[in-house]
Amino acid sequence: MNFKSLPQLLDYFKEESTCIEYYEGIRWGGNPACPHCGSLNPYKTTRGYKCSDNECYKKFTVKVGTIFENSKISFRIWFAAIYLATSHKKGISSVQLALDLGITQKTAWFVLHRIREMLKEKAPKMLGEKNMVEIDEAYIGGKEKNKHTSKSRSDVYPHLKNDGTPYVPKTMVVGLIERGGDVVIKKVPRAVNYEIQPIIDKHVKAGSEIHTDESHVYRNLGITYDHSTVVHSAKQYVVGNVHTNTIENFWSVLKRGLYGVYHQVSDKHFERYLDEYAARFNTRNLTNQERFENFLVQSESVLRYRDLIKFT
Repeated sequence: MNFKSLPQLLDYFKEESTCIEYYEGIRWGGNPACPHCGSLNPYKTTRGYKCSDNECYKKFTVKVGTIFENSKISFRIWFAAIYLATSHKKGISSVQLALDLGITQKTAWFVLHRIREMLKEKAPKMLGEKNMVEIDEAYIGGKEKNKHTSKSRSDVYPHLKNDGTPYVPKTMVVGLIERGGDVVIKKVPRAVNYEIQPIIDKHVKAGSEIHTDESHVYRNLGITYDHSTVVHSAKQYVVGNVHTNTIENFWSVLKRGLYGVYHQVSDKHFERYLDEYAARFNTRNLTNQERFENFLVQSESVLRYRDLIKFT
């Protein structure tokens, strides 16, 4: 198999049996393992497998313990959804995915969130081992001038009329990117040093070269890192090789995707969308097939609908 486009992928995965055999190879490499107890000696049945361990003896298929668990959608549709969600630079909405694949919008929404579960960072990425790291923060949300504070903030200004529209402040995100390498993006509650410093320490190797703007939240980086800054408030954007243009470019893709494709993202699921954009960016140098297979290897994550929609 060597596909470079969606039609080629669908031509190859015409039969469900082909999809199952392919995914079993990706997940088990020819050695099926019971997802319940880990036994390596299951035997094949007419509908899948059954564990031979007397204490387990449970039936299972290759879907159990993965993002595909309890899904009635065929693997062919799932594979097409994964291809579309991971190859579109700015993502794809559930409405558009539903139209493209002939499923309901509700199903497409759940499918996309399961795919995002697969794209989550499984282990902390370490940046700065090969190149300098740029760090910057961004604010996601509508323009403050459009939020009609005078009409909605009756909790702060009791004398003002409240039209029932809640005031939603912007969401702050911090981004760390290694030039020519990977990006790490995290939601943070506020722009203060004690919220951002632990993220940097977790993902950037000590002694690495770091470039930021003049924000006060980065004032202590020089203790652990080789820290250089550019003063954006003075219209200083590049000093030699010191700049934050790489992370600024990533912000443009993220914002255009969130505003143009998804329009509005709930705070509850916001971090899932960040995982999606980071995963796509970090696999940008792979071919379509390599990216597709790379994500399938990481698909052993279960996300149930009741857990996705429950109040948090």
